[in-house]
Amino acid sequence: MAFGGFEKDRQALKYRCPASHYGIDCKSFNRCAVTGGVRIKLFQDRRVFTPLARSSYRWKQTYKKRSSVERVNSRLDICFCFEQHFIRGHKKMNLQIGLALIVMLAMALGRVKEKQKDKIRSLMQAA
Repeated sequence: MAFGGFEKDRQALKYRCPASHYGIDCKSFNRCAVTGGVRIKLFQDRRVFTPLARSSYRWKQTYKKRSSVERVNSRLDICFCFEQHFIRGHKKMNLQIGLALIVMLAMALGRVKEKQKDKIRSLMQAA
């Protein structure tokens, strides 16, 4: 089925017959039970059926952003040892993470200024 859009007023995803959606001639179009399409309500399974279809270009772009954030989180946990920390207090933790992010950005900026873009993500080698 081809994604036909999200209907906000019905809180449902609409999937259409690929033949009618893409303008393809189908021999069984007259006998098909779903020529008009199918609506799936979001409340059926919110983790699977989201307002943004998983087959869409926007989903891929959004998921790339999530993947990059997860890489930064992993780097904070492993390279900056926040996975096993002894910091107590929300303000102290925010300060330490903020400083770690500033260090990461400063190192990336140093790599760009030294024209070492291939080593931009490396935390081990000096610029």
